[in-house]
Amino acid sequence: MRNSENYIITGSEPLPTDDETTWSLPGAIVGFVSWLLALGIPFLIYGGNTLFFFLYTWPFFLALMPVAVVIGIALHSLFSGRLLYSIVITITTVVVIFGLLFLWLMG
Repeated sequence: MRNSENYIITGSEPLPTDDETTWSLPGAIVGFVSWLLALGIPFLIYGGNTLFFFLYTWPFFLALMPVAVVIGIALHSLFSGRLLYSIVITITTVVVIFGLLFLWLMG
C-alpha cells in the first residue's frame, strides 16, 4: 500500500494557470538556420575548395550545430520572444563562433 491522500477538487478552488511561455522551438530554428548560413559563408569566400577543407575538419563544424541551437534558444529566451532581435544577435554570434573555428583550423 502506498502513502497517499485523496484530494477532492471542487469548483471553489481555481486551478493554477501556466503563464510561462516556451521559446525553445523558434530559438532552435533560428539557431539551426544561422548555423546553415555560417556553413555557407566559407563556400562564398573560397569556392569549391572548401569541400576539401571540410573533408578532414567536418566533426568540428558538426559539433557547432547543437551549440548554435542552444545559443538560439538562450538568446530567444533572453530577449523575451522578440524574434527580430534574437535573429540578428543569434546569426551574428554563430557566424563569429564559426569564423573563429574556421580561422583557428586554418592555422
